[in-house]
Amino acid sequence: MTRINVDQLSYRPGATELFSKLSLTLDGPGLVALVGPNGAGKSSLLRLLAGLATPDAGDVRLEGRSLASMEDAARARTLAYLPPDGRASWPLTVRRLVALGRIPHLKPLRKLGADDDSAIDAALARTATGHLADRRFDTLSSGEKARVLLARALSVGAGTLLLDEPMAALDVRHQLAVMGILAAEARSGTLVVVSLHALDLAARHADRVIVLDAGRVVADGTPERALDPSVLAGTFGVEAPDGLTRGGLRLPS
Repeated sequence: MTRINVDQLSYRPGATELFSKLSLTLDGPGLVALVGPNGAGKSSLLRLLAGLATPDAGDVRLEGRSLASMEDAARARTLAYLPPDGRASWPLTVRRLVALGRIPHLKPLRKLGADDDSAIDAALARTATGHLADRRFDTLSSGEKARVLLARALSVGAGTLLLDEPMAALDVRHQLAVMGILAAEARSGTLVVVSLHALDLAARHADRVIVLDAGRVVADGTPERALDPSVLAGTFGVEAPDGLTRGGLRLPS
């Protein structure tokens, strides 16, 4: 079982401190949704969990080992991170792009081997993008690009998958498709931590929801507990009188 410990973490990305002595434990497998209003700290927390940002105090530990003590390649083999902006227009074929996820496993000057090809094939299959393998990435639709970028992250074969708004700018059909893939990965044994703006998707698919507001954890638990009416009203300023998965959200009357 994967475990990430955030211990007394403080972080100041700009003039204002965002996190102050934040402590949190993430256990896997399972699908954990990070939700909160803009500026709550979701993206910053994911970057800290991925070892891409350095806390000012405190520590992030993976299986008891500080991320700061891990070599970049070792960390990248263990934690696969998908950044928020999927609008890249690389003139690469889909297969070559997905193959980039295998870089942490390659020794200098070594070519892709049979294990790498198998991992790439599996990632394409799990995201239903195998038929796009020979297409150029920059010719794909936004929904296809989102699934291909997810395939690149999956090809790493990491035990933890960190995703920052992977469904931004996608329509409802493609949002549901991506969430279905992430839920399947969690069921197969991966710790999936994903930041979301769509509260209904978090309520429907997540095993655990962590609500952030101004760098603080204001709710943490099952979707029913973390997204109860008081949290929705106090943190997001909205109501869900018939439930998030039934009636959806509305502004207070």
